[in-house]
Amino acid sequence: MPYLIDGHNLIPKLGLRLDSLDDEMELVAILQEFCRLERRQVDVFFDGAPSSQAGTRKLGAVTANFSPFGSPADNAIRNRLKKLGKAAKNWTVVSSDREVQSNARAMQADVISSDEFAKILNRVRNSPRVEKSERAVSKEEVEEGLRMFGGKKKETRD
Repeated sequence: MPYLIDGHNLIPKLGLRLDSLDDEMELVAILQEFCRLERRQVDVFFDGAPSSQAGTRKLGAVTANFSPFGSPADNAIRNRLKKLGKAAKNWTVVSSDREVQSNARAMQADVISSDEFAKILNRVRNSPRVEKSERAVSKEEVEEGLRMFGGKKKETRD
């Protein structure tokens, strides 16, 4: 079953920091690994993007939706559920926001809290089938994410 995820609601549940420059891309990397291991599809929603960075980006099995300042991700999730129509019942919405959960239930989508989904992610990430040497994202994907969010690449020694 595919997931619609309230991104900023999930970030702190995974021990990531909302005030981090790369918090969204860190979550996307975790979700990409989850999708690869579990063969799932994820649409993740973030709000507060500068207008020049707002929009939708397909990053493998993860579709990242960035709502501009003043347009909450909650609205984007609700609109996505409406667009899905009857097919919404085939999706799971991940959020601890009661209004988002209520809207999802009204559209007959499954609902799980961000806490519960964080536990699922951590279980999958720590499963024996995950080799620690595997890369969750490519160097090019990281560089693209940094370009999108204006971050600076840290110098590394190879």
